[in-house]
Amino acid sequence: MKKATVGAVVVGAAVTVAVGALIVRHRMRKSSKWARARAILKEFEEKCGTPDAKLKQVADAMTVEMHAGLASEGGSKLKMLISYVDNLPTGDEEGVFYALDLGGTNFRVLRVQLGGKDGGIVHQEFTEASIPPNLMVGTSEALFDYIAAELAKFVAEEEEKFHQPPGKQRELGFTFSFPIMQTSINSGTLIRWTKGFSIDDTVGQDVVAELTKAMQRKGVDMRVSALVNDTVGTLAGGRFSNKDVSIAVILGTGTNAAYVERAQAIPKWHGPLPKSGEMVINMEWGNFRSSHLPLTEYDHAMDTDSLNPGEQIFEKICSGMYLGEILRRVLLRMSEEAAIFGDEVPPKLKNQFILRTPEMSAMHHDTSSDLRVVGDKLKDILEISNTSLKTRRLVVELCNIVATRGARLAAAGVLGIVKKMGRDTPRESGQEKIVVAMDGGLYEHYTEYRKCLENTLVELLGEEMATSIVFEHANDGSGIGAALLAASNSLYVEDKS
Repeated sequence: MKKATVGAVVVGAAVTVAVGALIVRHRMRKSSKWARARAILKEFEEKCGTPDAKLKQVADAMTVEMHAGLASEGGSKLKMLISYVDNLPTGDEEGVFYALDLGGTNFRVLRVQLGGKDGGIVHQEFTEASIPPNLMVGTSEALFDYIAAELAKFVAEEEEKFHQPPGKQRELGFTFSFPIMQTSINSGTLIRWTKGFSIDDTVGQDVVAELTKAMQRKGVDMRVSALVNDTVGTLAGGRFSNKDVSIAVILGTGTNAAYVERAQAIPKWHGPLPKSGEMVINMEWGNFRSSHLPLTEYDHAMDTDSLNPGEQIFEKICSGMYLGEILRRVLLRMSEEAAIFGDEVPPKLKNQFILRTPEMSAMHHDTSSDLRVVGDKLKDILEISNTSLKTRRLVVELCNIVATRGARLAAAGVLGIVKKMGRDTPRESGQEKIVVAMDGGLYEHYTEYRKCLENTLVELLGEEMATSIVFEHANDGSGIGAALLAASNSLYVEDKS
């Protein structure tokens, strides 16, 4: 009996030791996997680093590229497009003006009533319509007839108080968010369609002429007085409410910037110098690139897989379309190499662009003690359940790294513009304000990104200059901004010079 008991004890002890060894091994495996996850995070954080010295190099590179783009067509990755806007709104504009905003599959028609000096915007209303898919790949005539018909309907339903006096045509600002070669304030030829449109007979045509012919066919008595890019519209909207606005930046799905340049500082401008001596430049800064940009393997892979490899590099690290995708790619690597979501890689995590920036923002801003929002988003979007608090914290850290890099680089871009304008050092005549009109969903809704951008620019400019830089949210540049440019370029404005 005793032998059997001793044997049982020995077997029991052996089982306990074996189980113990398994647990230790499992813990060691878990801790080595966790160490791998932390190593991936640390390496990513280092590669995304944006110390002030690097940001100043990026700003200087932006200034150099701005000079090159202004010197000659195709002289830089920055197009530095001449907008033909040489008189921005003053705030004194008066009357009823319209805007047509064609930004993609939806378009809007707006009416804005301006009250003259100190009157501001008295009244505004708009209607929205979507473009049927068949018209996105049909003929130029069919597309513009459809848009003109909506314009006709909008005008037909308006109250009598908005009617124009006899002999005065209604005037319209046309925001056309596709690549165009502008030829005057109210003409420009389409270079190519994007965003799912493909209408061959519009390419190379003047889009204002196309719209004008369609309005005539539909009996709409309206003149296009300004063809506008949405970033230039944001600048106009900002200037209308604050005369110190001289830069506009859009940070939304994509990103762009526009600013007021001295006409004499544009070597590629061969026309007569405008009376104002100024010209608004549409930078198309999303296409900026420099060896100083902190790019990672995830950025390179995302660029290779994109529809436009090698293009829009600055946009791909700063703007809303891409931040969530960069996060997804890092999480996928951690899942594959460090099993942060269990032994199986979650299938949904392999889907490109499944993790959108608004979801990333919600996770980044999660203040609950158990990071419940992070857990919910991982479950709802990626179908990853039961994540540990440790893993959720890791996700928030990654959100912070991606957003911080993007925001700090955007701030460096603004510094580049401020330097080009010669406004980065204090002026003897006392400090004029530099007001930057900002718009776009990323800037508006991603609080941590916005705060980081604003704080970084103040930090880079230094204490003495910090009080002179002001950010203002200028809403709806593509709508109200276009109507304001129709007003400041109206045929009926008395020549005040």
